[in-house]
Amino acid sequence: MSDVKAAVKAIRGGSPASVYLLYGTEKYQMKQFADLMKEQLIEEAHRDFAIATYDTADTPIEQVIEEAETVPFLVPRKLIFIRDHQLFTAGKDNSKIEHRMESLTSYLDNPAEYSVLIFMVQGEKLDERKKIVKTMKSQATVLSFGALQGDELISWIVKKAESQKVVLEKPAADALVSRAGTSLQTLSAEVDKLCLYAGSGGTVTVSDVEAMVARNTEQNIFAMIEEIARLRLSNALEIFYELLKQKEEPIKIMALIARQFRIILQVKELASQSYSQQQIASQLGLHPYAVKIAGEQSKKFQADRLRVILKHLAELDYQMKTGAIDKVLGLELFLLKLGA
Repeated sequence: MSDVKAAVKAIRGGSPASVYLLYGTEKYQMKQFADLMKEQLIEEAHRDFAIATYDTADTPIEQVIEEAETVPFLVPRKLIFIRDHQLFTAGKDNSKIEHRMESLTSYLDNPAEYSVLIFMVQGEKLDERKKIVKTMKSQATVLSFGALQGDELISWIVKKAESQKVVLEKPAADALVSRAGTSLQTLSAEVDKLCLYAGSGGTVTVSDVEAMVARNTEQNIFAMIEEIARLRLSNALEIFYELLKQKEEPIKIMALIARQFRIILQVKELASQSYSQQQIASQLGLHPYAVKIAGEQSKKFQADRLRVILKHLAELDYQMKTGAIDKVLGLELFLLKLGA
């Protein structure tokens, strides 16, 4: 296993590894790393014929290795990107392509000096039971691109704004995450928009974020439950009506409310067993920020009350889907009972 920062430094210094294995949930960062390799290692005029892309779903690995061992034409180095969702991860392989993995194992013993192989794995984890994974870990540069933690995420937002000569301090960054969520791709676009609004040398405030960034549906649900927990029912209903204006289906809203209450209960139970925030995130397959929000909300509800709420939501789901109650009215009544 290797460190991403060290790998970036080596690439910028013109000394890339021969083989990389990139994996994780944060596809935006993985793409940024791939783009950095293209920019740093291949001259712009050469990129059309010095960069090759394959997918193991339709290309045997031995064909990729053959490409790697072929001397590049008129350029000193070539990059070969391979998308993969079967060779290094668990799960059933539905592909009809047969891969001779010994060709990759043999190549790792003596990689071509003029080729850089970059495997981009579409999966959160590698299958540690596979021999090829163990071999890659010992002979290649294996990099994990996981979700940024709370403080890391805020720091990333602040630095992105700084790169555009704009001040976006922590409170504004917190407000941005609470409205736009944790996807780096979404946050990147929102930061660009806010920086354009503030102008070079300007400052982005919390009020700027609130004025310029619309909450996505999931963030609206977070906010609605927060208002319920604080017994501010009129605010919760206002958010609900805003979702209806945005043409969100009541059944979808109800399902997202149920999902969030389920997460709150799970987080509360795991925290009571002394699980850390990171351990809970891993256990539930959630972003650490979502666990942080759920953890804060869980303090405002007793576990028994959460179970009753989930029971009522299950009953409401049945009533809404069978037409026993008007969908909007059903949700309104549910919210009113919660705030009572």
